Amino acid sequence: MNADIRNLDLNLLRALDALLDERSVTRAAARLALTQPAVSGMLTRLRDAFNDPLFVRAPHGMVPTLRAQALAAPVKQVLADIDTLLQPESFDPQTAALTWTIAATDYALKAVVVPFMAALKQQAPGIRIRVVAVEAEKLLTQAERGEIDVALMTPYSTPDELHGRALYEESFVCLLRADHPDAQSPLTLDRFCQLEHILVSWHGDSFRGITDEALAALGRKRRVGLSVSSFLVVPEVLAVSDMISVVPRRLAEATSGFCLLEPPLPIPGFTKSMAWHERSHRDPAQQWLRNLLLETSQLSLKKQA
Repeated sequence: MNADIRNLDLNLLRALDALLDERSVTRAAARLALTQPAVSGMLTRLRDAFNDPLFVRAPHGMVPTLRAQALAAPVKQVLADIDTLLQPESFDPQTAALTWTIAATDYALKAVVVPFMAALKQQAPGIRIRVVAVEAEKLLTQAERGEIDVALMTPYSTPDELHGRALYEESFVCLLRADHPDAQSPLTLDRFCQLEHILVSWHGDSFRGITDEALAALGRKRRVGLSVSSFLVVPEVLAVSDMISVVPRRLAEATSGFCLLEPPLPIPGFTKSMAWHERSHRDPAQQWLRNLLLETSQLSLKKQA
């Protein structure tokens, strides 16, 4: 036999397996959905490959040689292994032991990852989650290398090369301490502009955001006294001041001891989404985890409603 597997068509092994079972070229051809001449030609190639006649004619069909009999079990095992390789990998969340990496902002940590973890620990206790900061300029490379499994971001900031799916639509509310002088009454636009605001900016170096753009469209301005790069510090500053902050509704509703008021003007919301690379698009474990992210995000919406 020529020991170089590159010279052996694996389809010949299927033909050999059928011939060993059927002991007939005609029946093997029917089983393989091929013509009898095609199977006869494959048998000729098999004989050349293994340097053995493999089958000899007998009154009631073909009889395998000793070499063919020795090949029967290994051939079936090889074919079974190939079939296994071609089948989708099974995934059992209850027994899975793997580490999944999520890129998220602190907002996404509280709004998305917290409810996700609550469900994950019940359904897949052996899965560990690593959360890293979103670095937009590195995201595509990190996803390509498998350093990040999914990123929680917005559609407009998702690279075109990544898959994406919306989780939910987010809106904005005004957040202020529960005993704030303006906590008990609807905010007027005039009062909204008079109050001192905390602005959350990605880089912490801007005093203008989407709220200011909405105000500018009305010919109005507000007072921004603090610009920070994290939502997490906002409640702490609000608790010790008469300041106010326009924050995502989910973040506000998850912050106890504060007053939530509707803004006195329309402020465009945003879509929260997840993004992932093609390399993990069809992986059963990754698909299960992404579905759980979506389910827990939707469940949070229903609870709020």
